[in-house]
Amino acid sequence: MNTPVTPISADTSLRHVHKPLNHDSALKHVAGTATYIDDIVEPVGTLHVVPGWSRHVVRGKIVKLDLDAVRSAPGVVRVLTSNDIKGINDCSAAAGDDPVLAEHEILFFGQVVFAVVATSRDAARKAARLATIEVETITPIISAEDAVAADTTVLPDYQFRRGSPETGMSAADTVLSGVFHIGGQEHFYLEGQVAMAIPQEDGGVNVHSSTQHPTEVQHTVAKVLGVADASVVAEIRRMGGGFGGKESQANQWAALAALAAQATGQTCKIRLDRDDDMIMTGKRHDFRVDWQIGHDDEGKIRAVDINFLARCGYSADLSLGVNDRTMFHADSSYFYPDTAIRSRRLKTDTCSNTAFRGFGGPQGMLAAERMIDAVAISLGKDPLDVRKLNFYNAERNLTPYGMPVEEHEVMHDVVAQLEQSSDYWARRENVRDFNAQSPVLKKGLALTPVKFGISFTLKHLNQAGALVHLYTDGSVHLNHGGTEMGQGLYQKVAQVVAEEFGVTLDKVRITATNTSKVPNTGPTAASSGTDLNAMAAKNAAVVIKQRLVDFLAAEHGCTPEAIAFRDNMVFVGDQTFTFAEIAKKAHMERIHLSDAGFYATPGITWDRDSATGRPFYYFAFGAACAEVTIDTMTGEMTVDRVDILHDVGHSLNPAIDIGQVEGGFVQGMGWLTTEELVWDDAGKLRTHAPSTYKIPAAADVPEDFRVALYQSKGNPEDTIYRSKAVGEPPVMLANSVFCAITDAVASLNPGVVPALDAPATPEAIMKAVRSMRDAARPTGAHGE
Repeated sequence: MNTPVTPISADTSLRHVHKPLNHDSALKHVAGTATYIDDIVEPVGTLHVVPGWSRHVVRGKIVKLDLDAVRSAPGVVRVLTSNDIKGINDCSAAAGDDPVLAEHEILFFGQVVFAVVATSRDAARKAARLATIEVETITPIISAEDAVAADTTVLPDYQFRRGSPETGMSAADTVLSGVFHIGGQEHFYLEGQVAMAIPQEDGGVNVHSSTQHPTEVQHTVAKVLGVADASVVAEIRRMGGGFGGKESQANQWAALAALAAQATGQTCKIRLDRDDDMIMTGKRHDFRVDWQIGHDDEGKIRAVDINFLARCGYSADLSLGVNDRTMFHADSSYFYPDTAIRSRRLKTDTCSNTAFRGFGGPQGMLAAERMIDAVAISLGKDPLDVRKLNFYNAERNLTPYGMPVEEHEVMHDVVAQLEQSSDYWARRENVRDFNAQSPVLKKGLALTPVKFGISFTLKHLNQAGALVHLYTDGSVHLNHGGTEMGQGLYQKVAQVVAEEFGVTLDKVRITATNTSKVPNTGPTAASSGTDLNAMAAKNAAVVIKQRLVDFLAAEHGCTPEAIAFRDNMVFVGDQTFTFAEIAKKAHMERIHLSDAGFYATPGITWDRDSATGRPFYYFAFGAACAEVTIDTMTGEMTVDRVDILHDVGHSLNPAIDIGQVEGGFVQGMGWLTTEELVWDDAGKLRTHAPSTYKIPAAADVPEDFRVALYQSKGNPEDTIYRSKAVGEPPVMLANSVFCAITDAVASLNPGVVPALDAPATPEAIMKAVRSMRDAARPTGAHGE
């Protein structure tokens, strides 16, 4: 594995920024001493909460709920139902359609009907199985096709339209069409859903919640308890993974813990069993994509008409933003002259699908790559040639939603560099030679681009706050609204603050995200955690530092330019002081050494109703080249080699960013190859444990895995130290693996587009292989 971490910076004077420094909790992670919520010392008398649900019913009206056996079970202190909720029985992000506890009907398999509060978790789990729940069943709506037939949605249909795709199709030399199914994905965070609620005086409660959105947890808990937001404090130091699964989905569990604390007056804790977690919580949205593309004889796109049918589940959750982002990325990196991009947000009797790393973007981009592959295969051209032919450029740079792609030359450069460094064309010849000689094993090769928009498309979420204190010993207290889930956000923000003050990192104390310190925060999502929170923290540090500069300039009769901060020292003309000395002197002179910083992303003008404006601050780019081998007798597949070049602007921390690129790619590869969610005909999720749901393991990482950061000139937008977001875009680098598998299957019958759906499991590959062989078999021939 080749993963260079050389700093990417034009400014060599910086001490901390652009340096490949360790994650702030790296040693704790390795030693097992990092404190997660389940590690927090429980107060004496802590009670444990376990959700109760019907293990046999998917959908229906509750006609009997007998909890007497549950209440009388050993260790049970209280059993909670919707009748115990003093406030509003809702844990949704916005729509008001997610009950914390079911009231009159069960809406999906796994819906929580009651909650057991007991002296131990084991006692609560045993008691929860003693309930009698009788339900008048209703035939559930499970698949996207079921929902289309029933014409049931959670949100109105939406579309982007440019020009006349109907006219474009008529003018095209060739029109191709197809149906493409894209599977969902379980978050499989190492730390499951967990919360601990500690009652406070006057009806207040402090909640430790494994959440990406502490403010939403605060608001939800207050809403459910019937108290003011100010009576609730939500706190999180770190999560053991989130990936979007703790953006809105953490609300319910925090609310149940708080409800139990309110009912009992004791600290209450909930930690979901892994099976329950997978059954009860939402996934990445799965899609049926109906597509049509018109192109000329060279492969240049003339028109695109694409319809995304998303299975959203029983409630809206975050499906508005997720599906909008699918549409925003349905162009991938390609210009569509005439286009209609449509979306239906289908309501099904399944758990509500939710945010997942990429937030709908990966599904949109994968659909675009399927269309490009279809064009290339049908024309007998190399897919990379067709991709490059349709890239955005200076003359064709307007997206279907009207935003210009201003850095299109970066996209071209990234792909060109990777094309050369991966030795794409020589390997293409090697793949052809191998396939010609090998009747069973077939290789595939693909190089695919990434263009990912950075910003929340809901404008009000593009803001952040930070709280910075400077103490008289020269140490710094740092707090902000972002949450740490292993991605290194805390470390990056600390580097920025240390840089601004000119102190070493050990002087900056990183503290847990807490709604009583920084209010009204947005979620740590949309890859914008560093863009927002680091800038807010920098703004706070700048204010405090400027106060020190003004004080020193007045005291020493010098200009501000004569004052410098570095290496825990302050240089004033030809005099030198420790940073602590200056902090102490400033305090004695009654200089305020604290500031609440704030930042709002500029230039976001998207108006959803009119489908006009600018939804993103900038784009992040990348490219990946994947080589795979499939076994046409078994469907088994190996990823032989992967080359990645990814654009992060001027990286704040190349080591952390390389880790994000590697991890995002592997997670995306899992989504597209091994991670298959299966509901049976009755609507029950059957893949709810690692025994049946296969995430990538260490052995699945490509043996030859070459990752590098693009040597950027820096983000042209005024981001924090000209860096770019890195959390989500690498997921879509894994499209290269799926396209390489498509390439391998296509070699069986040149000119025929494989009917391969995602994920490309061995079963899906074998289905596609048989379909290709059947298409190649002469009419009237028979075989297996």
